[in-house]
Amino acid sequence: MYTRTAFGKAQLIRGAAVACALLAGNVLAKDHGVTVAVQVSTRGLNPGQPAGARALYSRIKHAAQIVCTHGNRVDLKPAEDPVGCYEKALGNAIRSAKWPLVTQLYLETHTPQQAAAYGIGAPVQLAAK
Repeated sequence: MYTRTAFGKAQLIRGAAVACALLAGNVLAKDHGVTVAVQVSTRGLNPGQPAGARALYSRIKHAAQIVCTHGNRVDLKPAEDPVGCYEKALGNAIRSAKWPLVTQLYLETHTPQQAAAYGIGAPVQLAAK
């Protein structure tokens, strides 16, 4: 469930039954808009633990870079604003994933204003401190 809108849109979806996520970004292929999707798996990870959260965050960041640049296809052009696309893909993915430790990692490298732009709030564990 991702939307096709202006170039550079991306979001992540976390299924309840399957622990995986989908990052989708719109890029250009020979003057035609296409949607690129990258599945991010939590296989072998426990995002509820610090090491698993770090590994998942790394996977999400890598997937955001792929969907906003080459999309693993040689005929794709990067988004018009790859940095903006990356930040939007990453922010939407973190918000949608709803893993508190992964959200905490995002908040360690982004300002509260950046987080708020994508609807990311402080995890309950952080707010309680």
